[in-house]
Amino acid sequence: MSGRDRDPGALSPRDAVERYLRRRQADATDASVQSWKYRLKLWVEWVEGIGIERVDELRGYDFDDYYGLRSGRVAPATLQNEMQTLRQFAEYLEQIDAVDDLADSVRIPDVDKDEISDDVSLEAADAVSLLAYYRPSDTAYGSRGHALVELAWFSGARQGALRALDLRDLYPDEQFADFRHRPGTGTPLKNKSDGERPVGIPGSVVDVLEEFVDEYRYDIVDDHGRAPLFASMQGRPAKSTFRDWAYLATVPCVHSPCPHDKSRETCDWTKYSHASKCPSSRSVHQIRSGSITWQLDAGLPPAVVAERVDSAVETIKKHYDVATPRERLEERRRPFVDDLDFNDDDSDSDE
Repeated sequence: MSGRDRDPGALSPRDAVERYLRRRQADATDASVQSWKYRLKLWVEWVEGIGIERVDELRGYDFDDYYGLRSGRVAPATLQNEMQTLRQFAEYLEQIDAVDDLADSVRIPDVDKDEISDDVSLEAADAVSLLAYYRPSDTAYGSRGHALVELAWFSGARQGALRALDLRDLYPDEQFADFRHRPGTGTPLKNKSDGERPVGIPGSVVDVLEEFVDEYRYDIVDDHGRAPLFASMQGRPAKSTFRDWAYLATVPCVHSPCPHDKSRETCDWTKYSHASKCPSSRSVHQIRSGSITWQLDAGLPPAVVAERVDSAVETIKKHYDVATPRERLEERRRPFVDDLDFNDDDSDSDE
């Protein structure tokens, strides 16, 4: 049979998923592809279990059945992500003419903000407490944890972007960090070259980073001969190591009494490999979430925040803008109201 005579509808669900993931590798990061692979693996096992052997056998009610099954087992935000991935997969099947009009039948739940399970973030008040501890400290000022919290909070960058920074990407005199997409040497950005951007940082943060580089940073290069800004003894840290650094730097007992009635001297959560278990420690993602909301509350327009943190304006408004309508008026729009009035010069000019 010639290639043109092949029937795409005859693809098995498993083969179709493998084909889809291969195609997505060209326009997505490895982390995204792995996430889709896991979600679709669960779905493939289910459809094989109910006897579907070809993708052209799929019907809308099959996705509805799967929706009902998963909705009873996972959190609303997880279900939303899984069904979004399935819709994208169904759109791909339509593109290769394996199915007709299937994607629109994949239901995606409209998750209320209060139902999202991963809505924990570093609150602005806690960030202030952390920096109030680190900045005047004789022993912690400029430490790796301090530098990480400062840059993560004031840039709102993702973990992958912070981990990707080289020493050369820090411009202290100009007060910015330059985030670059370098997939060939192991540090891609989530949005690839579109995510490249310089992000301005305050002078106080620059001072901390310079102290870190001068006094605490390991003077070492990675396997590609690059000098990571946040270096471990072995070079560029693994993603899991970077996460551990963030958790350890944000345990609340570094600046305040333990909110969980534990003693810092005996608590396992203060140890390097256990800090993630502390209910009040925070990951880089949670620092980023809190930072984005804080930047909005500080008066930065959503478009400016979106550019700084490499996100879409719609995403910023939907997921991070938690202010009430009255708060938006008083804290963000009120300063611009006076500009809407006519001044005396405007009135005189019409005479």
